[in-house]
Amino acid sequence: MSSQLSASELRRLCTSRQWYHTIELAPGILTPGWFDLRELATRLPLPVSLEGKRCLDIGTFDGFWAFEMEKRGAAEAIGLDILDPRAWDWPWGSDEAVVDALEERKDAGRGFEIARDALGSSARWVEGSIYDLDPEVHGSFDFVYLGSLLLHLRDPIGALERVRSVCSGQLLVVDQIHLPLTLTRPFEPAATLDGVGRPWWWRVNLRGLVRMIEVAGFTLERRAAPLLMPRGGGQPFPHLTSALFTTRAGREHLFSTVSGAPHAAVLARPR
Repeated sequence: MSSQLSASELRRLCTSRQWYHTIELAPGILTPGWFDLRELATRLPLPVSLEGKRCLDIGTFDGFWAFEMEKRGAAEAIGLDILDPRAWDWPWGSDEAVVDALEERKDAGRGFEIARDALGSSARWVEGSIYDLDPEVHGSFDFVYLGSLLLHLRDPIGALERVRSVCSGQLLVVDQIHLPLTLTRPFEPAATLDGVGRPWWWRVNLRGLVRMIEVAGFTLERRAAPLLMPRGGGQPFPHLTSALFTTRAGREHLFSTVSGAPHAAVLARPR
């Protein structure tokens, strides 16, 4: 089912808010997302067909992956997320201005609603935390997508254990990795801890991400592979300062903006 909105109205909606995801609402009409995952979706170990499957997109934001699973035939696609950023895992002493900025971007789930209506989608938004996943409440899912969320969690392994409780089939984790640690320590789990002023906690190397998933009760189905998360049209280029070139954090930020944020994809199944 396609949208009944005119092209001009869709374009107005595209510019009415900030977007996390680049979504094609109609031919040639794109939301200006922070990330553009359309090409990436063709390279991930995401089943070509999800025909008849009950699917869950955790941390759905604007819903790109929920809509993608629906396109692939999902019988039911549910996007789970927290509307109020104040309920996220904020470290002590976080700047209230940062919280407010993220609340503005979240916009009470409006992006998901706009995209769902424009696409004529049947995908559903469910308010909730990954920590609260419960088979008695949410049921079980044949396929679960968990994207770019573990680094924002104080307890990523506990969160993965909750995912396991509702996953009866496959889990695809696509999360940020620490590229230098991946290159220098490829055979052992390693991580850095942030937790300063923003909900960024653990940045693990590739082996660390795999190990987190394993200790939460999953078995790998496909070898983990590094990838770059492409920047979207809504992500501004960083201001050119000396720190951008002379500090490790600056160089990593520049690399992520130009080339894409380093991530890895892991396909697994509950043991």
